[in-house]
Amino acid sequence: QTARLAYRSYMVEGLQQGRRTELVGGGLVRSLGGWVEVKNLRSGGRDHSMSDERILGESDFVDAALSQAEEALERRYKLKSLGYDLPRLAERAAEIFGIEVEEIYSPGRKDRKVKARSLVCFWASRELGISLTDLARTFVMSVPGIGYAVERGAKLVKLNKFTLSE
Repeated sequence: QTARLAYRSYMVEGLQQGRRTELVGGGLVRSLGGWVEVKNLRSGGRDHSMSDERILGESDFVDAALSQAEEALERRYKLKSLGYDLPRLAERAAEIFGIEVEEIYSPGRKDRKVKARSLVCFWASRELGISLTDLARTFVMSVPGIGYAVERGAKLVKLNKFTLSE
């Protein structure tokens, strides 16, 4: 109740301030320093600036972020075109840990089974873009459990230099 009253008074005070120019023109306009800077860019022959309204930051940062996302997407498509899917990831993990593929999908906490499952979850989510929710359904685990498995898989890859290819 108190919070609602405080919020209401905050809103009333804000409305009394009227339209404020520093709060108008979000995204690219504000990140470039306002409409004056946008006009200066155009008059200087530079009418394009790298931007994406989903990413807050300088043009170079936005460019790098988009480039990195594009590389990840290209890698994902390449792996899928080479036939990498969840069963193939499971085969590779089973090969690495010397267990049967079926063991990866079965419940249990044996060390090699957990490591193999973690590796599959890591590769599936990070390399193929499979959602944690889909992995949770596949492995009959909770989404947070899959999240922990992905973290364990990341550590395994980093420590042991595991790769998808043989």
